[in-house]
Amino acid sequence: MNNAVNIQTLEAFSQAWNDHDIEALMSFMHDDCVFETVAGDQVCGNRIEGREAVRKAFQAAWENIPDAQWRNGRHWISGDRGVSETTFTGTQKDGARIEANMVDLFTFRDGKILVKNAFRKNRPAIVVEK
Repeated sequence: MNNAVNIQTLEAFSQAWNDHDIEALMSFMHDDCVFETVAGDQVCGNRIEGREAVRKAFQAAWENIPDAQWRNGRHWISGDRGVSETTFTGTQKDGARIEANMVDLFTFRDGKILVKNAFRKNRPAIVVEK
């Protein structure tokens, strides 16, 4: 069991996402971190491994959806695993809006996030009339 990670850790991690603060975000990640994306060619989405690759993938979320936010967070931990439930919102570059519930499943090691496995409802983007 990993007592170093708690609900406040996941709340702060979520806030770093909403602040678009890559340094704060990466401070929560283990050196051997893995990010499994919401979409991709593999059964797990795409599996991104290593600090630099994960950093680039995290930054891409804000580049693709500059106003991205993870709202209404609820978090819990059991042993070396954790869960965050949020509602993801943002505007794609083409102006379409995304609003969908999502879940992150975490695995912890040494007081850090080893694996972030993201799941989001497959809801079509909302086209905003101009």
